[in-house]
This record gives sequence, C-alpha cells and structure tokens, in this order.
Amino acid sequence: MKKRNFLLTIAVLGIVAGMAFATRSSWMGGDAATAQGTHQQRVVSIDLAKAERKSVPVDVDAIGTVTPISSVALKSRLETTIVSVHFEDGARVNEGDLLFTLDARQIDAQIEQAEGVLARDQAQLEGAQRDLRRYTELVGKGATTQVNLDNAKTQSDILIGTIKADQSALDNLRVQKSFTIIRAPFAGRISAANVKVGNFVRPADTQPLATINQMAPVYVTFAVPQRALVDLREAIGKGYPKVVATVPGRQRSEQGKVAMVENTVDATTGMVTVRGIMTNENETLWPGTIVQTKLIIRSEEAVVVPTVAVQRSQNGNFVFVAKDGVARVQPVKVDRTSQGSSVISEGLAGGESVVVDGQLLLSDGSRVEPRARKAGA
Repeated sequence: MKKRNFLLTIAVLGIVAGMAFATRSSWMGGDAATAQGTHQQRVVSIDLAKAERKSVPVDVDAIGTVTPISSVALKSRLETTIVSVHFEDGARVNEGDLLFTLDARQIDAQIEQAEGVLARDQAQLEGAQRDLRRYTELVGKGATTQVNLDNAKTQSDILIGTIKADQSALDNLRVQKSFTIIRAPFAGRISAANVKVGNFVRPADTQPLATINQMAPVYVTFAVPQRALVDLREAIGKGYPKVVATVPGRQRSEQGKVAMVENTVDATTGMVTVRGIMTNENETLWPGTIVQTKLIIRSEEAVVVPTVAVQRSQNGNFVFVAKDGVARVQPVKVDRTSQGSSVISEGLAGGESVVVDGQLLLSDGSRVEPRARKAGA
C-alpha cells in the first residue's frame, strides 16, 4: 500500500511539473515575450508596380477569317482549245494582264464570211438607192408610174434593214473573238492553271481555268457579343472604330476600319457579324487564314494595374497596396483586362504602389520590403 501511494505521488508531481513548463511564458514575463515577438515580425520581400491613370482602349477580341473583296473563277465562253498560257502559277497579276489565248481560227473565218455578206448587201443598197433617185426624176417628168417609185423605195428600205442585221452579226462574231483573249479583270494573285496548252475547253466545264483573288485590300470577318453593338454603332457614327488583325504566331499585324455590321443578331449565339476592311499592302493576310482580331471601339481614361496584382477572395477582388513598408488590402472592382493589364473602375485613384509578386506570404498589415531591381530592368 505504501509503495502504491509513493508511485501515485510521483505521478502527480510529474503532471504538475509538465503544466508549469507548458505555461512558463505566462509566469515568466509574458508581456516582454510578446513584445519581443512583435519586434521580430517577418519582413516579406516583394515586387511593386505603379497604378497608372492613362488612356486605354475599349476593345473586343475575336477570331476572324480573311476573305477577298473580289474573287473570280476564269472560264471559257467558247468551245475551243488553249493556245497559250501567259502566267506562272501563283503569280501576282495586274488588271488587264493577258492570261490565256484560245484558238480563234473558226471565228476568224466566220468574221470574214460576215464581212463579205455585209459588203454584198451594201452594194445592193447602193444600186437600189440609184434606182430610187432615177424613178423619182422620171415620176416628176411623168415618164413612169408611181408604182415603180414605190417598189424602188421598198427595196431600198429592205436592204437598209438587211445591212443592220449583217452588221449586228459581224459585231457578235467580233465579241466572240474577244472571248479568245482572257485578261485579268483586276489586280491580285492567280492560282495554278488547271489547263495547259492544247486542252479543249467549253462553257459547261465545272472546273475553272484559274482563280484570281484580290489581295489588297481584303476583308476580315468576325463576330462580337451583342452587348458591344450599341457602343460600336455610336463609334461608327464618329468614325473611330478600328480593326487590328494578327496572324497567330507572327508579330506583324494589319490595321483597318469597320466596313459593315450585319443587320441582325444571331439569336442562337447572341453574336453579331462585323466585317473590317484591311489595306494589306504587304499581303500579310492571306484569303482563308484564321486570324486574331481586335475591334477597338474607343479610348478612355482609367486606372490600370498589372493583372498579376489583382487577387481574388470570397469578398471579391483586391490588391495589396504598399506604403511606408506596410502592405494593406485594398478592395477593387475590375472593369476589364487588356494585354496583361486590368482596368480598375473602383478602389484606386492612380499612383499607388501595388504588389505584383510575393502576395502569398502577405496579410493585411504585413511588413514588406521591395526587392532590388536588376540592372537594366
């Protein structure tokens, strides 16, 4: 029994000693320890950027397609053969350049025949007109009847009509002969020739001889949300909206203006089609290419910060603003983002120093120290 009481006493003393050790901070000057901990509060190293007030564009990003303003599929209007091809496949052609020459020997023979018929009928008309003048004189002298004069006049009128028909037939043949020379109707780039010298062609052929696409200027067609339609129409009235088209993977882009806004909104998608016209003098945009488009509606003054500075929480967006070595949480309202920057509509006035790196270690009131910038940064 004595041994059991002794062990119980030892256990109680151990428990008391453990509790005393655990609460040592309270009975060994707790206020001083707290002050020392505050004095040794961690300083977080951060990167800063300025919140700037500047002019920023109001724009809409979209995916567009390049389409030619003019495109023509060249076809033969005669049943004949190819005599010559006067261009290289894929070459740039100018308006009026000779592209194909077709066999015109049959039409040349028909033209000569029509010219002969016309000359014959003109000679007959001259004879009829001489008879008309002679009968007119004889009737005046009473040497012939009025019937002969009327018949001469009728014959002359018939030949006049015949000559008009002959001339029309000749003109028609000359027009058909012009179809044997195929020229470029406008400047652009021509495709590969689908026919070669000696091939037989006819109007019923489904495959064209070649295709020409106008390269400068070109259209870029894309769709924007209907919420942007009101601002877009107002901007068009002021002549401001611009279109920038960039080929993915390239730094070069082409600028243009809005040429057309579709007169209806697609009810299934809530999008409206917009067409921009681009100068494309360097042929950066190729027909059929998928491009990244930016519709710049207008510019306006706003506060801008790097997008990486904006943090998100259950209460909304916020940024850490650093001042006098202390980081404070500043709630903000983000209107939109553009090219790596966020446009702040509420919360910042411009000129504040916002944290862009190191936010994960921060809380409201944390002590901070800006990192040293590298040379040339």
